[in-house]
Amino acid sequence: MKNTQSRIRRACPPAMAALLSCTVAGTAAAQDTPAQAPTMDQLRQMLIEQTRRLDDLRSQMEQEQSRLDDLRREVGLERLRTLRAAGPGEPAAANPPQPVGQRPPEKTPADSPPVAQIFDQPGILTQPGTLILEPSLQYSYASTNRVALVGYTVIPALTIGLIDVREVKRNTWTAALTARTGLTNRLEVEAKIPWVYRSDDSISRPIATPSSNDQVFNTTGSDIGDVEFTARYQLNPTVANEPIYVASLRFKTRTGSDQFDTTTLIVPGFQGLGLLRDLPTGSGFYSIQPGLTFLFPSDPVVFFGGLNYQYSFERSNLKLRQDDGQGNITVTNLDKVQPGGVFGFNFGMGLALNDRSSFSVGYDHASVGVTRINGRDDPLGVRVQLGTLMFGYAYRLAPDRAVNVSLGVGVTRDTPDLTLTLRMPFTL
Repeated sequence: MKNTQSRIRRACPPAMAALLSCTVAGTAAAQDTPAQAPTMDQLRQMLIEQTRRLDDLRSQMEQEQSRLDDLRREVGLERLRTLRAAGPGEPAAANPPQPVGQRPPEKTPADSPPVAQIFDQPGILTQPGTLILEPSLQYSYASTNRVALVGYTVIPALTIGLIDVREVKRNTWTAALTARTGLTNRLEVEAKIPWVYRSDDSISRPIATPSSNDQVFNTTGSDIGDVEFTARYQLNPTVANEPIYVASLRFKTRTGSDQFDTTTLIVPGFQGLGLLRDLPTGSGFYSIQPGLTFLFPSDPVVFFGGLNYQYSFERSNLKLRQDDGQGNITVTNLDKVQPGGVFGFNFGMGLALNDRSSFSVGYDHASVGVTRINGRDDPLGVRVQLGTLMFGYAYRLAPDRAVNVSLGVGVTRDTPDLTLTLRMPFTL
């Protein structure tokens, strides 16, 4: 019997040998007990059953591996969720060292500080199924000086004619309501409805005339502004230590009033082309603005920036009305008018101060092209450079509410001197 068991072990695999060995041993031990040895069909059935169990175990292992992969992806997406709906440049949650034996507390997206939004376009998308409403109020102040010479020069420093010095102080208030929602993990849409109030104070000072009195002209305008619609799409998945790229497309309507809806008034004591009777609240042209934004988290700082280009569509059959101050209206027909394209770029960085507050600093620049009238460049038009130095501060009031304050300081002559914006986004 022992020789039989030895031959079985040498001829069969270990599992099969053990099975047959036990069968033979059981038969030998029960010689006095009538028993029937397993048949080949029974052994085959046992092998089939074992194979089925191995397949079940293999399937369970594949399911567990799939769950592990999903958890790994979820960890990467969780880092992105801490940035969503807070504007460009929100830093990821840091993991400070913890005492030995104490488990670090788990952070939720609500624990991450909101990054101060200093540019118009946020860089991080809204979570799918989430609706964010953002009421905002913006104040802008600009002061410009204009010197006009009507005459000729006989010798240097001696001018024959009229020199007109005009100073314009412009105040603009814009109240807006912005709503945005995420459609997928990579796509969000946004709509913005502004209300604009403008006030201009123009001071004319003819210094080469017998009169030295200043002439002041005040004008205002208030109405709905240009409604905007924007779509943003994240181009690449979120990967640690890799930048995030977001493409955007903004469409601006002309729901606001424009310069072709009002009349230019010729005021005694003022030189030049005249002053608008009612200030417009919109640009008067439809436009689209494609753009690309990048975001690079590097704890505790996040770097961000972007490029964009605004194209305005041409309008035809326009009229300019001019009042000479005595009730006589002169109408000038313009066949075609198209504003120049606007190329813009910006960059900046955000720094988390603590779990609730953050600070941002950046620079925004726009280069405005020359307007084309009747197919030709405006002879009085020039390319304008607008540069603004931006500062921002954000504070999280609650997991679903935050307050954001940004300050813009003009660094070029044509840029508004001051732009102050207050935003209060909250999640529904």
